[in-house]
Order: sequence, then C-alpha cells, then structure tokens
Amino acid sequence: MRAQQIYMILAALFIASLVVSNLIFQKFFYWDFFGIYTFEISVGILPYPVTFLITDIISEVYGKKKANLVVTTGIFASFFSLLIVYTADAVPATIWSPIGNSLFEQVFGATAIAVFASMVAYLLAQYIDIQLFHFWKRLTKGRHLWLRNNFSTFLSQFVDTFSVLFLLCSFGKIEWNLFGGLLLSGFLFKVLIAAMDTPFLYAAVYGFRKLFDLKPAEELKFEHI
Repeated sequence: MRAQQIYMILAALFIASLVVSNLIFQKFFYWDFFGIYTFEISVGILPYPVTFLITDIISEVYGKKKANLVVTTGIFASFFSLLIVYTADAVPATIWSPIGNSLFEQVFGATAIAVFASMVAYLLAQYIDIQLFHFWKRLTKGRHLWLRNNFSTFLSQFVDTFSVLFLLCSFGKIEWNLFGGLLLSGFLFKVLIAAMDTPFLYAAVYGFRKLFDLKPAEELKFEHI
C-alpha cells in the first residue's frame, strides 16, 4: 500500500510538470550562467526536467513497466488539458471579465500546437530515456546509477529539444533563425539540470531501497503494486 501511494505521488508530480510545461511555454527568458553562457529558453522547460528525474526514480525502484505506464498516463493528461483549454477558449467572456477573449487566445491560442509538438517529442524522448536507462542498468549489472541516469537523459533530452523546436518552427510559432540558438540553449540547460539532479536521484533511490528493503538493483515486483 505504501509503495502504491508513493507511486501515485510521483505520477502526480510527473503529470503536473508535463501539463504545466505545455501551458506556459510561450514566455521566453534569459539566464546568464556566471558569464560563461547566456541561456535563452522557454519557461516551459523549467518543470520539464522533473519528468525525467521522476521516470528515472520509477525505473530504478518500480521497474520499466511502471515507468512506461506513467509516461502513457501523461499523454492522456496532456490531451485532456488541451480539451479544457479549447472549451475555455470557446465560451465568450463577459464585458467585465479581467481576461478578455483576445488576451486569452493570445496566451493559450498556441496550446494545441504546443501540446502536439510536445507530445511527439515527449513520446520519443521519454521512451528512449527509459529504454536506455534499463540498457545501461543491464550492462553495468545494476551498478553506476549516475551513468545510466545521465547517459540516458542526455540523449533523450537532445531528441526532445530538437523535436519540439523543429515542430514549433514548422508550424510557424517560432522563427527558423532562432532554431539553432534555442536548440543549443535548451539542450545545454537540460544537460546541466540532469547533472545537478543526480544527487537527488541517489538520495531518493537510497531512501526507497531502505523503505522497501530492496537489494542493490532490485526492483519492486510489478504485479504487487
């Protein structure tokens, strides 16, 4: 029961991060990284690395099937959020509404394309991440958690960043001349975050192994959760 409750909490954090990243993507910001490099990225990227951290935690503790399940659930949640946004956009605003029709459409009008682009990139990246994570886990016989965490995330994050930007540029939501800079900024930012979240992954996995009395590299049985 405790394992199921924790899995549900992790799944909820995963879905919330995914859905919110699609809704807020139209705002872009810059971040001067100690004078070394200036990132120019969408705010939608901020919650997105959380999804990869969570799938790595679930993959390590609960196994591949449970990780794939939460990814699939995230797809349904994203499309359902799109339906809600479309419905909200379709109903007319009152005269006194603080947010009028035009402003609402300006903010959320590109949500459909964002969700489509994000879902294509998301499917490719997350499934690649999970497959590579377990490939490295088998190859290293369950050792070197940092290696499978980072190596799986680095490639999957590049696929994700490239795919979503390519689709957004193709649909005319972002100018093509911004593609290269946004790709580099987005990928480097995700790589940086992936490297920084490694201690959190170790701490979470250590805590769950102690809680569930698991041996190194052992996973909770899928049929028992």
